Amino acid sequence: MLKGIIGKKSKKVKNTVEAGAVKNFAFSIGDPSPLYIDEVTGKKSRYKRRIAPPTFPFTLDYGVIPELHLPTKGLIHGEQSFHYYRPLFVGEEIFCHFEIKDYYEKFGNNGSMGFLVTKRYGEDLNRDLIYTDEQILILNEVVRKGLIL
Repeated sequence: MLKGIIGKKSKKVKNTVEAGAVKNFAFSIGDPSPLYIDEVTGKKSRYKRRIAPPTFPFTLDYGVIPELHLPTKGLIHGEQSFHYYRPLFVGEEIFCHFEIKDYYEKFGNNGSMGFLVTKRYGEDLNRDLIYTDEQILILNEVVRKGLIL
């Protein structure tokens, strides 16, 4: 069903890791570590500045792949993993994009399900990789029937 978009990539989008957004995110996930919310603690840390929580990149803009038309409701978040090369710093600007790595289907008790594997990237302004984020979205039979391809 979605095999034709495997390998497609979005254009890179510039994002700013905003201090207020990081602070709100830290409180919303119940982890208000001083490394995320306090300037003084950040400056005293080994990073010499505040950092963002490891899952903060979930909130960033990765652009779009025009051929990918997923519904806004009914998707199931199957799995997600982050790999960091260095912390994400509060206040820095980064480029983000994503690609479709795979799509496969399985048949289960609730009918046919699709598994969309994506990989997202965050790069600094020198285009050096900061992190990657791999994600599996599950499309149940109802969602799959509603896709416009």
